[in-house]
Amino acid sequence: MDGYKRIPTVAASVGEALTLGRAFWQLTKPRVVALLVLTAWVGMMLASAGLPDLALMALASLGIAMVSGAAAAFNHVLDQKIDARMARTRMRPLPAGRLSSVQAVSFAFALAGAGFALLLVAVNALTAWLTLAGLFGYAVVYTVFLKRATPQNIVIGGVAGALPPVLGWTAMTGSVGAEALLLMMIIFTWTPPHFWALAIHRVEDYRRAGLPMLPVTHGIAFTRTLVLLYTVLLLAVCLLPYLVGMSGLFYLVGSLVLNLQFLRHAWRLKFAPHADTAIRTFRFSITHLMLLFLVLLADHYL
Repeated sequence: MDGYKRIPTVAASVGEALTLGRAFWQLTKPRVVALLVLTAWVGMMLASAGLPDLALMALASLGIAMVSGAAAAFNHVLDQKIDARMARTRMRPLPAGRLSSVQAVSFAFALAGAGFALLLVAVNALTAWLTLAGLFGYAVVYTVFLKRATPQNIVIGGVAGALPPVLGWTAMTGSVGAEALLLMMIIFTWTPPHFWALAIHRVEDYRRAGLPMLPVTHGIAFTRTLVLLYTVLLLAVCLLPYLVGMSGLFYLVGSLVLNLQFLRHAWRLKFAPHADTAIRTFRFSITHLMLLFLVLLADHYL
């Protein structure tokens, strides 16, 4: 009989462990990290004339993912009071009470330390230190200072999010190449229209949280204009890989198709917006960046 009584207890313990594991997983913002790792992976491939060292790629990707996930976890800890006031984020693990701050901070430090050590030992010191600098830029410079200080927070803080292609490049070469900086420039220019589209959609959330996001401080109409202008700038920046001989005709055509689509979304957001135009623009921007880097990669091998 005692054995039968223990079965529900064991099942409950397994269920609690799975719930805790999911909460820690959510701390890492896995979808965001997946996109970052994709751009780093493309940087690795482009840095290699032929097929790169697959074992080195795997180790570098894992290390970058771990440190990026740690940066996201620190962001959760530092923003938990803000997250609790926003509909989009109030069910995150910390404001929802599924994890404590101590648990989250301990997890973030452990993940960052393990990822940094992996990069330092298995990849190279430059990649390890640049990845750690990206963590500091996102978790401290952006989250603690810029996010609360200026409506240009996402523009200035976008440097940290644009680093992954450079990290991928340095992982393969041990140096920062001009081509890697060009890839970084693409993501840096892409970030404002991507994020401001979401900020427009969630403007009341940001207003309630007291954050000086551009739609809150300068209004939605002004933000729509900047989204359109940045999308035009992004189209021009995305032509640079072809113009400098880094890519060929396949990339040029693919880039133009994707950027004209992004421009179409931005044009509608500015001149013919509906209730869901901003969020549709935001969602397309994610698809845009993912496909743009895959097209760049395909062009490299074609």
